[in-house]
Amino acid sequence: MRILRSYTPGKLSLVSSLITTLVAALMLTLNYYFGYPLLLVVLIPVIFLLSYLSTSYILNYLINDKITPIYKTISGAPGNEKKKKKDRNKDILSEVEHDVKIWADDKMAEIERLRDLEKYRKDFVGNVSHELKTPIFNIQGYILTLLDGGLEDPEINRLYLERTEKSIDRMINVVEDLESITKLESGELKLNPEIFDISKLVEEVFELELREATERSITMNLNITSGKPFLVKADKKRIFEAMRNLIGNAIKYGRREGNVNVGFYDMNNLLLIEVSDDGIGIEKKDLPRIFERFYRVDKSRSRMQGGTGLGLSIVKHIIEAHKQKIHVKSAPESGTTFTFALEKGKLTK
Repeated sequence: MRILRSYTPGKLSLVSSLITTLVAALMLTLNYYFGYPLLLVVLIPVIFLLSYLSTSYILNYLINDKITPIYKTISGAPGNEKKKKKDRNKDILSEVEHDVKIWADDKMAEIERLRDLEKYRKDFVGNVSHELKTPIFNIQGYILTLLDGGLEDPEINRLYLERTEKSIDRMINVVEDLESITKLESGELKLNPEIFDISKLVEEVFELELREATERSITMNLNITSGKPFLVKADKKRIFEAMRNLIGNAIKYGRREGNVNVGFYDMNNLLLIEVSDDGIGIEKKDLPRIFERFYRVDKSRSRMQGGTGLGLSIVKHIIEAHKQKIHVKSAPESGTTFTFALEKGKLTK
């Protein structure tokens, strides 16, 4: 079968035709020399059978020698090869075509995913570089000014040292936030669940954010109708971090002389927490990306307001670490509302 080693459709047709012709010639020769009327009745099915067997052999050779290795490669399931060979009634070419199409679609999806990851990596590296470059250049400028004589000027030296400290604090915040996200994503950071009153935790956050809220004349409201505690079972430290990020953002991007509201809603075994503001809102196209690292809806305003651009990403990872999801609802000039649920806590007697 060396002719099939480098087969073409023409060669396959030639081989099949030669076999069929030889068999027909042999049968007709026999009929010529031993011509019996009933011999033709026998010759026709014999020729058909031999033609079928020769064609089947060539096609099986084609499938086993060429198509099967390709199919084995794309399917990644060598154990299925024998099973597919035995089933002669299957339209194996159609099946291979179907599987190849699925494989191609999967590969295209994988390529798109890798492209997205590459774009994300580039954006991430660029954002980290920018977030660290700004305070580094600020520090460099302040120190050079002090070395050039500003150190001897009492009106400048303390001011520039304080600004240097703020830039250093910003760098530390970026590094700490990145470390927190990395630990949350990898599962390295273990939660320490405990039962606590989340309404008290919100009041503590309000106290810490009071100065910022007062500067913008924003009123912070805890919308509860009863004095009963709202107990949840969660990592108190991490939920405090998440609530401070959400409330802090609501104050930064809320309307001056506006309101920031926090409410709780009973959902059987869960407590729904809602944080809302009546500020500038978020465009619909930006909503799917607001939990990405360093993503800023309004880059210029966001940097003026401070922060690392990692707050909402940290919030998302904290809530997901508690096996819950955070949702956002917003529209331009209509404020923003974040909601998530936590497991209810029960005090043991």
